[in-house]
Amino acid sequence: MDCGTDERQHGHGGNGDAAEWKKVAELREVVEAQDPSAKEEDDFALRRFLRARDHNINKASAMLLRYLAWKRVAKPHGFISDDEVRGEIAKGRDRLQGFDRLGRPMSYLYGGRHFPVRRDHEDLKRYVAYVLDKICTRLPAGQEKFAAVIDLKGWGYANCDIRGYLAGLDIMQSYYPERLGRVFLIHVPYIFMAAWKMVYPFIDDKTKKKFVFVADKDLDATLRDAIDESQLPEEYGGNLKLQAYNSSP
Repeated sequence: MDCGTDERQHGHGGNGDAAEWKKVAELREVVEAQDPSAKEEDDFALRRFLRARDHNINKASAMLLRYLAWKRVAKPHGFISDDEVRGEIAKGRDRLQGFDRLGRPMSYLYGGRHFPVRRDHEDLKRYVAYVLDKICTRLPAGQEKFAAVIDLKGWGYANCDIRGYLAGLDIMQSYYPERLGRVFLIHVPYIFMAAWKMVYPFIDDKTKKKFVFVADKDLDATLRDAIDESQLPEEYGGNLKLQAYNSSP
């Protein structure tokens, strides 16, 4: 599924003010004149690009045009199929289940299950886009953002993949703007901070504020404050039983 079309059926409603929607219309006019494929993107998608560039039409149009060019290459059929990423799915690095208290779909990622020596860089980038699209299909009406927990239990030098982290970050920031709501980093080993210091300068200012490092002593209270017990995975003291990743629609 194309992540830019998920709110199309809902209309503008009360989301955003008239001045912002006017700017969205201006952005559409500018971008469609250069790339007619922009007609396939709904107004909510354009608004996310606009907000990501602080409502600057020139910067937002450049960002959106780059996205459209990327999409033609990364998703020539409009989506990434399960078969294209079957090998990455089998590695079991993530689970997409449950919602937080704000109604945002949750993603759980396990950093200790990622081994860069066993991955192909292009396959990883394709998988990142695949997962982000999957998350978007779980967005309820009126919700545009998702939340995540990155569990770094067992993470060590063998799991460190700066190139992979930067690639995933670039895809999320450049092609899925204003989608990330919050990320909790938990069970963070001290040695991870060396990798974090290398990645941090490449995170834009808005996104930096969305990463929250959670100390072990605060883990239970932090997760329960953000996620209802019924939606919190069993491994974190809740009632949600995480299922093996299912690639079916």
